[in-house]
Amino acid sequence: MPFPTMASLTVENYVKTIHGITTSQEGRPATTGQLAAALGVSPGTVTSMIKTLDAARLATHRPYEGVSLTKAGRILALRVIRRHRLLELFLHRTLDMSWDEVHDEAEHMEHAVSDLLVDRIDAFLGRPLVDPHGDPIPRADGGHESDSAEPEPTLAACAAGDRFRLTRVLDQSAGFLRYLTDSGLVLGTEGSVERNPDGAGLMRIRLGGRSLALALEAAEKLLVALP
Repeated sequence: MPFPTMASLTVENYVKTIHGITTSQEGRPATTGQLAAALGVSPGTVTSMIKTLDAARLATHRPYEGVSLTKAGRILALRVIRRHRLLELFLHRTLDMSWDEVHDEAEHMEHAVSDLLVDRIDAFLGRPLVDPHGDPIPRADGGHESDSAEPEPTLAACAAGDRFRLTRVLDQSAGFLRYLTDSGLVLGTEGSVERNPDGAGLMRIRLGGRSLALALEAAEKLLVALP
């Protein structure tokens, strides 16, 4: 499907952000306020851009409901997300950048690389399924392997005695990722739940031979697999 020539950096950022918001709330439209907060712009700027996206048939806006992507908009968003996540993994694996460093660098690069280069990076990395934070990497056709998978529970939902493996981090702010690293909670970490809750908004987990108190608010941002 051909894309309009207006697929600029700003357009790509908008469709990626709309996709992220609607996905996080089970398909419900993104509101002007949500987009303004996520993109750091005024509601008036968002309203103007939504009209542009609607005219380009990348998004549809319904008054009092919000904005959703069209099929063309979703395809474009997934192309940008694919670029971003593959770039993050490339920087992590080849340049040994930490998982709290790669996001900002990938943000700068994702609008400049060609689909040909992205496909070469994908092949070089061995067709990976997830990025350094556990987010699924869309395939070139727009799908990904987790499309039909059962949703994974959060660590906060686990009960005492459950064993877990950390598979995805939902909060990818640099400060939170550094906190996880300092706590020994990196992607693939295995442990068990000792107590949940543990009082005062905490739960207690065991990683190897040490016990760790973890805020439930933080645990809700961690997705895990239960062996």
